[in-house]
Amino acid sequence: MVIYAIYAFAAIIIFFVFMYFVPVNLWITAIFSGVKVGLFELVFMRIRKVPPSIVVNSLITATKAGLKLTTSELETHYLAGGHVPSVIKALISAEKANIELDFNQAAAIDLAGRDVFEAVQISVNPKVITTPRVAAVAADGIQLIAVARVTVRANIQQLVGGAGEDTILARVGEGIVTSIGSANTHKEVLENPDKISKLVLTRGLDAGTAFEILSIDIADVDVGKNIGADLQTDQAAADLKVAEAKAEERRAMAVAAEQEMKAKAQEARAKVIEAEAEVPKAMAEAFREGNLGIMDYYKMDNIKADTEMRESIAKPKGSTGKKK
Repeated sequence: MVIYAIYAFAAIIIFFVFMYFVPVNLWITAIFSGVKVGLFELVFMRIRKVPPSIVVNSLITATKAGLKLTTSELETHYLAGGHVPSVIKALISAEKANIELDFNQAAAIDLAGRDVFEAVQISVNPKVITTPRVAAVAADGIQLIAVARVTVRANIQQLVGGAGEDTILARVGEGIVTSIGSANTHKEVLENPDKISKLVLTRGLDAGTAFEILSIDIADVDVGKNIGADLQTDQAAADLKVAEAKAEERRAMAVAAEQEMKAKAQEARAKVIEAEAEVPKAMAEAFREGNLGIMDYYKMDNIKADTEMRESIAKPKGSTGKKK
């Protein structure tokens, strides 16, 4: 009995292994769906670690839609890291919308990292992209803040290697800044905001991108700061600081010159005092040598007293007569 149980368990394991590597149900489904796929081909898919259900179900869907594809093409795309169901849906949508798209092109778009099914949908139903708030300054110095809505549809031929939405938004923002900056006054822009969209559309902003711009509509324009007045105010404040710095420099130079003159005057007075101190010595020396007599000394003293009297008479009233 134990041996029969072991045989039965082994038979069950072999059966499930066989059903795993030989998906008979999937093969029968493909046959009744009109898809020619061999049973051993499904086994080889399993050995190559390709899910047979993904390939077969996608092939059934494509065949029912009238697309002529092979299991080899789908298996190759899966092994390359592609999304087989997404490519099949994109091909069916493109055919229904009369958009030229073959399997190789759809597979290349998918392998490039773009959602090929979403791209086909955008080609059929254009997408609206809202730009962030774009600030620009008119010629009169008034700042304007604009928001635009860009209607785009996917350019299937440019999906591989074409720039994305960020490039579109950057180019539209640049066009808005240029348009507002070329206006003489901000009132011109507020009166005719459609001039912005017309000017931006003429610049061919969708060149080299994965999208085709259908329209650019200005959704909102707000008045911002008076940039011109702010700049003039800042310039005036800067000029004032420069003038104050120069005035402080001149004052410092004047103070330095005054201090220098005082120093020179003090030096001159010191020399005068030093010279006056030498006078008594010279007189004493003259007395000793006999070059100066008593009468000469009295005459000189009288002249000095007379000079001091004249100076006191010549000074205005209220003066103390003392030397400063």
